[in-house]
Amino acid sequence: MSYTEVPGVRVPIRMWTDPAAVEDGAMQQLRNVSSLPWIKGLAVMPDVHYGKGATVGSVIAMHGAVCPAAVGVDIGCGMSAVRTSLTANDLPGDLSRLRSKIEQAVPVGRGMHDEAVDPARLYGLSAAGWDRFWDGFDDLAEPVRFRRERATKQMGSLGSGNHFIEVCLDEEGAVWLMLHSGSRNIGKELAEYHIGEAQKLSHNQGLVDRDLAVFIADTPQMAAYRRDLFWAQDYAKRNRAIMMALFQEVLRREFRKAKVTFDEVISCHHNYVAEERYDGMDLLVTRKGAIRAGSGDHGIIPGSMGTGSYIVRGLGNTDAFNSASHGAGRRMSRTAAKKRFSTRDLEEQTKGVECRKDSGVVDEIPGAYKPIEKVIEQQRDLVEVVAKLKQVVCVKG
Repeated sequence: MSYTEVPGVRVPIRMWTDPAAVEDGAMQQLRNVSSLPWIKGLAVMPDVHYGKGATVGSVIAMHGAVCPAAVGVDIGCGMSAVRTSLTANDLPGDLSRLRSKIEQAVPVGRGMHDEAVDPARLYGLSAAGWDRFWDGFDDLAEPVRFRRERATKQMGSLGSGNHFIEVCLDEEGAVWLMLHSGSRNIGKELAEYHIGEAQKLSHNQGLVDRDLAVFIADTPQMAAYRRDLFWAQDYAKRNRAIMMALFQEVLRREFRKAKVTFDEVISCHHNYVAEERYDGMDLLVTRKGAIRAGSGDHGIIPGSMGTGSYIVRGLGNTDAFNSASHGAGRRMSRTAAKKRFSTRDLEEQTKGVECRKDSGVVDEIPGAYKPIEKVIEQQRDLVEVVAKLKQVVCVKG
């Protein structure tokens, strides 16, 4: 085995990284999670770091319970990527126009579309299922229902923080499109509402950390959370699909003569809950900052805005509940990064990448993240590398 087993309270903590390299706060969070009465297993990915509620880079398997804070507030956050027929030779020397066109097509930061995007008009998308999806909005928790118009206009928008859109090159010179985003504001509001509801329940009053409050199976609260959770995960997936289609339209317009074609899009969540079966038991597996890496599953593990990313194929390691890391993982907080690095550092570390190089994204500087190559090396028994990518354009919110 390539993991290190650390004693936990009710279950051992399986770590695909050096436990000594994990900050004390994150280790305490992991021990807290291992104390939950419903837990059946805990796997820790090499990009592990401290997070709100539960540790980022953790895979929590529970029987008959789920912890909303362990999913995170960006329900369904994840990645999409696709290889194009373009090569490096097709790209212009100055990529600023291409970045500008992407930013015009996909709202970033707190931005949204002026009108809801019609998926039927977009390349490669079908209108099937969308009416049923939006009909589900009226069944969501009552406090968020007034957000419907905002949710429809944010569909197909990026957000901020560590979310991004990139044009990348693989080692053979093929051009890839990649993006990272989630369920936008509606997912955040649903998560915060249900975290608050869970914390009120009597069975959670004695927990070591109130952020680990859970919903229990066969209760109205669990049923309501599952309904909203799975809807938000679907929103996130559809959000990425709309953005990718808009992104593809930009490439088709900008490279008309090349008649760009696209392979099948790879898409994966890395903040979500799935119903899975292990050792003859039906479990609710929460991946917060982790992707599913079942045998043959394709996944995406990004680095930072100046390094690179990996397309991987899962090896189906059940010790890790068929999981792998979701990225490089932060090695310092956003506040620490802003104190340590300057815009000059950002310019140096993103040399050769067409991207923002201002103070608003210094907290996303590559130096604030762990080395992606090491993170990949630490999980050789979880995934195999299909392609290594290096970005040439990076759009941030």
